[in-house]
Amino acid sequence: MCGIVGYLGYRQAAEVCMEGLLRLEYRGYDSFGIATVSPEIAVFKETGKISAAKDAVHLKGTCGIGHTRWATHGVPSRTNAHPFTDCTGKIAVVHNGIIENYAALKRDLEKRGHTFVSETDTEVIPHLIEEKYTGNLREAVSKILPLLEGAYAILVIAEGTEEIVAARKGSPLVLGVGDREYVFASDGLPILDYTRKVIYLEDGDLAEVTPAGYTIYQGKKPVERKVATLEWDAADVRKGGFAHYMLKEMYEQPEVFSNTINSITENAAALCRIREARSVTVVACGTSANASTVFAYLMESVCGIPTRVVLASEFKYFPTPKNDVVIAVSQSGETADTISALKIAKERGAKTFCVTNVLGSSLTRIAETTLYTRAGPEVSVAATKSFTAQVAAFMEIVNIISGGMLKKAVAEIQRYLPEALDCDVESAVELVKDASTLLYVGRGLSYPISMEGALKMKEISYIHAEGYAAGELKHGPFALLSKETPVVAVCLPGSTYPVMMSNLKEIKARSAPEVVIGCVGDIDAEEIADVFIPLPKVSETAGVILASVVLQMLAYKTAVALGTDVDMPRNLAKSVTVE
Repeated sequence: MCGIVGYLGYRQAAEVCMEGLLRLEYRGYDSFGIATVSPEIAVFKETGKISAAKDAVHLKGTCGIGHTRWATHGVPSRTNAHPFTDCTGKIAVVHNGIIENYAALKRDLEKRGHTFVSETDTEVIPHLIEEKYTGNLREAVSKILPLLEGAYAILVIAEGTEEIVAARKGSPLVLGVGDREYVFASDGLPILDYTRKVIYLEDGDLAEVTPAGYTIYQGKKPVERKVATLEWDAADVRKGGFAHYMLKEMYEQPEVFSNTINSITENAAALCRIREARSVTVVACGTSANASTVFAYLMESVCGIPTRVVLASEFKYFPTPKNDVVIAVSQSGETADTISALKIAKERGAKTFCVTNVLGSSLTRIAETTLYTRAGPEVSVAATKSFTAQVAAFMEIVNIISGGMLKKAVAEIQRYLPEALDCDVESAVELVKDASTLLYVGRGLSYPISMEGALKMKEISYIHAEGYAAGELKHGPFALLSKETPVVAVCLPGSTYPVMMSNLKEIKARSAPEVVIGCVGDIDAEEIADVFIPLPKVSETAGVILASVVLQMLAYKTAVALGTDVDMPRNLAKSVTVE
């Protein structure tokens, strides 16, 4: 969940690392730190957000490493912030991942006289390197890697040297190759200001970077790795005049939807294996799981192919039939639970696909077939445009498999998505912002949209919100209904409309205030609602996607009204790289 960055070149490394960490702050923002070589090791650490303390960093040197933290081992504090040094203070390390056997390693190191200052798993790494270091940093790092169990991306520097040694196992690490400068990072965002040429390090890679160049090793042997080109531009990761990244990214959704549709269309031939499958299993987490549930509804109703969605963290407990198709879905392509699930599926003989937004990510190396969404970089922790991109990918998959059954819905979404973004939600915000609990309800395709709407609300406003299939209210949640418990309902014309209207009346009979998203001209729904938000008259499939954008805007404006940190909600990080 953390982010790391390293720089070696002709610029001041601390400044590059600070700007890079700001780009990676979505991966964690409990604390941060930087270390440089000048020629001694100098370290700066601080708690809280990087933007609040970036002007306090005055480290010198053109070689340095940095880290932004999402706490796993130990509370957020300066002591537990990276980088960590050895007993001599001559070696500094930053690390993303978890060292599973750190406790045993720490006990052995303490018996040998090493002193520890933090509660973290990472601190064992510089002490292990200290014992092996005799002047060759790469050799020392390579000797301690077999001792580490778990996942890691590591950057190491040492006093009196001008080099960075990096290693990766199960955690992402990218090397940017510029003109007389090199940038390491957890993903491509910090690299864009310096170069678009990158190398995605593979599991087991150890990289050594010096002013003379770089060398990548697998074991003791140098290996060649392909130099790729980042498709994104530095302007893509700036706010562009918007108050928050989340708002900017929501308004990018019309373009993202169309770009992703076109991208999947180009991969039509690869989708034949899904058409031929006896059944399909989709593994995902969070927002990606909600997008996958939309896919399951469409696959079964339009294509007649049995499709289930399994939370990636639970997949290991579900048997997967041989020759089944398993699709892993992750915006970053680095979600640890999803990676683990796809590996299991592959071992069991499944045909594997992945849907991801990031070229060269870990999922793309495991899956037999990769389907890229075209969302561009998503900085806000709360996913918006990546959800729409995933739904677009899934709709086009269904469209191709079914011979064009969703063409009309796709065209309607492309036409009316900008209009949905401009729906007036202010009255709805006033109704929900002071509530302690919200219920979101829908049926059919509206059910996963309701779950996603509730997820967005709880993520950024901190109001407890739950998404339910409307028919389930009578099986427990009705007990929560009162004047203090608003209900947000997606009630669109189509197969679910008559019974949804009955559910709305049942809710009204329990005195719960209702925000209803419906279609323009729906007098019945408008009359029963306390707040009615009308959408254009479109097909049921298109309508629920337009409704998802309205629910994003409702969550966003509620969070703004409550004064929360929209882009970096408490306790969360965007790329969940630990299981």
